[in-house]
Amino acid sequence: MARVLPSRCAALVSSGRALSGDRRANGARSTQSRPIARPETALLRRATRGDGPRLIGRSAAMDASTGLAGYIQRCREVNNVIDAKSEILASLISFRVDGHEVGHMRKDFADAVSQRAPDVFVKEGAEVVTLHNGLGTAQERTEAVNRVMQDLRGTFITGWRSEMFPVSLGFGQEPLFLVERAAAAWFGIKAYGVHVNGFVRDSEGGMHVWVARRSKTKPTWPGMLDHIVAGGQPYGISPRENVIKECQEEAGIPQDLAATARPAGCVTYEMSVDEGLKRDALFVYDLELPASFQPIPTDGEVEAFELWPVEKVAEVVRTTKEYKPNCCLVIIDFLVRHGYITPEAGPGYVELISLLHA
Repeated sequence: MARVLPSRCAALVSSGRALSGDRRANGARSTQSRPIARPETALLRRATRGDGPRLIGRSAAMDASTGLAGYIQRCREVNNVIDAKSEILASLISFRVDGHEVGHMRKDFADAVSQRAPDVFVKEGAEVVTLHNGLGTAQERTEAVNRVMQDLRGTFITGWRSEMFPVSLGFGQEPLFLVERAAAAWFGIKAYGVHVNGFVRDSEGGMHVWVARRSKTKPTWPGMLDHIVAGGQPYGISPRENVIKECQEEAGIPQDLAATARPAGCVTYEMSVDEGLKRDALFVYDLELPASFQPIPTDGEVEAFELWPVEKVAEVVRTTKEYKPNCCLVIIDFLVRHGYITPEAGPGYVELISLLHA
């Protein structure tokens, strides 16, 4: 559904080009939906396309509460700044706008942008980079920064998304400027996204979770497991609107069904990556789907959807690295909220909960 943005939003977005989904690609063909009778019998054979993971029955799945060490390890692989935050931040340069620290840059990136565009990026001593004080409005900053990012495309900035993220002092606040999504970690800014847990309850009360296998041609995390729907949170729409949009674009979930997704909080993490610092907050939604519903890969970025027992999902998260890393936090949060990971699981429960939030 088309949505008219406020004039200020529209101007900022147009200067950096486009809002788009997390997994959008052109020229993809969708598969046909195939209804199923009962998820507990069909889960052994169900898939939409490709050679995704083979499904196993509930009896072969491990108990989701069997030890917490694996879950804790998955969380630490994503929230990997926790134990060495001071050292990691010391290796980066503070990025400030209007006197406010909004991110952190690698020193070589800070040198590159300040030398390439001294009329946009200004180094203040050895530890701070800011925007030129001649850039007084969000519009001016967006245009100037995006021009530099275009120049760095293919060198520093890879995997261009044509999707603009806001740089602000907090979620929902007016942006200081907008920046291309692929550059977010280079700036070390706070970024946001939505993740949807799509699940089905069978006639015996068991729970099954829809699992996506990312396309092997994806520039990021190719071939890994993912949520049925997930996407970055672009400027100008709400998380709920984004969920509904992404549901249609990524899995062919109609608007009336997507609108039943229930907000379930958020997880946050700070992750040291090659680009610098990835600081994300993921808004979590639970979407109960009917047994007859079949998601369809509609945008070319998902190879297949498959329905797994929740115990199997838990086992894969706990014992492997098959899932896209930040999905693990969202899934662990889901397992906690639905009683599959409990305080009785053993030592480490409180630590695990704390690791879901940076």
